[in-house]
Amino acid sequence: MAKHTIVLIPGDGIGPEVTSAARRVLDVAGFSAEWVSMPAGATAVEQGFDDVLPLPTLDAIRRHKVALKGPVTTPVGGGFASVNVQLRKKLKLYAAVRPVRSMPGIRTRYENVDLVIVRENTEGLYSGIENEVIPGVVTSLKVATEEACLRIARYAFRYATRRGRRKITVFHKANIMKMTDGLFLKCARRIHDEEYPNIEYEELIIDAGCMKVVQDPSRMDVLLCENLYGDVVSDLCAALVGGLGVVPGANIGDDCAVFEAVHGSAPDIAGQGVANPLACIMSGVMMLNHLHEEAVAGRIKAAYNTVLAEGRTLTRDLGGTASTEQFADAVIGAMGQ
Repeated sequence: MAKHTIVLIPGDGIGPEVTSAARRVLDVAGFSAEWVSMPAGATAVEQGFDDVLPLPTLDAIRRHKVALKGPVTTPVGGGFASVNVQLRKKLKLYAAVRPVRSMPGIRTRYENVDLVIVRENTEGLYSGIENEVIPGVVTSLKVATEEACLRIARYAFRYATRRGRRKITVFHKANIMKMTDGLFLKCARRIHDEEYPNIEYEELIIDAGCMKVVQDPSRMDVLLCENLYGDVVSDLCAALVGGLGVVPGANIGDDCAVFEAVHGSAPDIAGQGVANPLACIMSGVMMLNHLHEEAVAGRIKAAYNTVLAEGRTLTRDLGGTASTEQFADAVIGAMGQ
C-alpha cells in the first residue's frame, strides 16, 4: 500500500511532459506514492469544466494535503482568475518558498549562491482591490493584516531554524509606506525578538536590497518579503543561478502544500519533448522534504547534481541536446537504477 497520496496537476503546454518525467524520477528513487491526476488551467476548460481550477481538483488537494503541479495557462478573456492566485487564496497557502542556489556545471556570473526567498502569498498589492475613483483616476489598495504578517514572519524564522540558516533579511519600503510595510516590519521584529533571537536579523529598503543582492548574493541567506516584493525578488534571484528552469517553488499553508516549477507553460515547445524537467524534479525534492522523505530527496538531489556536473546529458536551455526523457533517464542512471 502506498505510503503517500499525491495530487498531480500536469497542467498545460510542457506541463504534462515535465511532470511525467518528475514523477518517474520520484517513483524510481523509491518514493511510495499513489498519484491522483487532476486538471487545472486551459486543460480544465478544454475538458468541459467551467473554471480553470475545478472544484474536484481543489477538493482533491484538501483531501490529500499535497500536490505537485506543472505550469498552467490561464485563457485570455472569459473572466478566468489565475489558477495560482486561486490556489493560494482558497487553500490559504500563505508562504511561497523559493530556494535559489548555484547548480553544478551551470556557469553564471555568480558562484556559491545559496539563498531562500520567503514571500507572503495572500495580501499586499496582490489583494486585487482596485477602484476607479473618477474617470481617469484609479486606485489599488495594499492590504496588510497583523495576522498575516505575523504568520509569514513566524514561518520564515521557523524555516531558518529548522534548515540551519544563519540570517533573515526583510525587504521593505516602510520609509514610504509607513503603515503597511511598517506593520510588516513590526511583526517581523516581534517574532525575532520574542521567539527567534538566535537568528541574525536585518532590514533593507527594497531598492537598496536588490542592489546588494546583485553586488554580492553571498551576503544574503533568507529574504522575507511581502507579496509584490517577493514576486519580483524571486525572479531576480533566479537569474543569478541560470533562470527559472533551474529553481523549484512551493506554496505552503497550515493544511496543504502545492509544489511547482515556477516557469511558464511554454506552448511554443509543447509536445516536442525538449523541455527541461529539472525545476519540476527539484520541486518534487522540496515536496519529499516536506513529507519527511529526506533519504529519497537526498538521493535525487545527488543524482541531478551529478548529471549537471558531468554536462553530457543536458537539455537545450542548458546548452545541450538531450530530450526531456533523456535528462530524466540520466538522473535515474545516476541513482544507480
